[in-house]
Amino acid sequence: MEKLETSELQSRLSSLSVSSFPGITSKNCEANPLNRLQSTDLSRTVITPDNQTKMDDNSNNRESQQSTEEPSASLGKAEAGDSQESSTSHPGEKKDLPPMKPASTWTSVALKELKAKLRQEKDSVVTVYRGDIMTVHVPVVPEAKRVCWEFATDGYDIGFGVYFDWSPVTSRAITVHISESSDDEDEDDELEAGPVVPGDVEKGSKSVANSNLGEILPVYRQDSHLAVQGGSHEFPGDDGTYLLKFDNSYSLWRNKTLYYRVYYSA
Repeated sequence: MEKLETSELQSRLSSLSVSSFPGITSKNCEANPLNRLQSTDLSRTVITPDNQTKMDDNSNNRESQQSTEEPSASLGKAEAGDSQESSTSHPGEKKDLPPMKPASTWTSVALKELKAKLRQEKDSVVTVYRGDIMTVHVPVVPEAKRVCWEFATDGYDIGFGVYFDWSPVTSRAITVHISESSDDEDEDDELEAGPVVPGDVEKGSKSVANSNLGEILPVYRQDSHLAVQGGSHEFPGDDGTYLLKFDNSYSLWRNKTLYYRVYYSA
């Protein structure tokens, strides 16, 4: 009885087809569903197509190249900036000058003898007027090794200082330049690289900012009316000019009679 019922059910089902139900059609499935769907089973290895693997590798390579190129480019910019900053020179920066030996100075009581001798020589007795500065330019000559000076005054003292200009010599002649204190400061303004701070002759000369000018003796008031003031200095180089300054800029009323001579020594 059971076998009969089973056979009848099977015969009935076999007689049915998909077309017997309205709205349902038959359609073949795609051959390779794994090409568009990935398995959710984590225990199974997913096989990706070869072209997709190549595309992923190329994208990773491009990202790695960009990440490595960006630091090198920024580093190159930083190095260029550093080199540019190091090569930039500051206009106000003072360059180093060669070292110079100190001057040798002395005094002598033979005041009358020097004055009597210099009165007989041409241009050895001059008047430095109140408020004026007289500068004697003495260039370096190859025949000598030292420059020497002696001077005295009548009745009152006078300021004196020695400087050396490292600029190339254009003339071997000794020249004298007389200027008022304001003119001398204006001339210094043109030569100096920084602002000029006026100084007191009694306390020493003002600091000189000219990059080519070296100070040997600062300007101080000398008792040249009581004793002969003398000195010498060895040439610091084969080229340059000494500047011997006789400063009466501090005097408001008195002119100074100056006896002086400058000469070379081997």
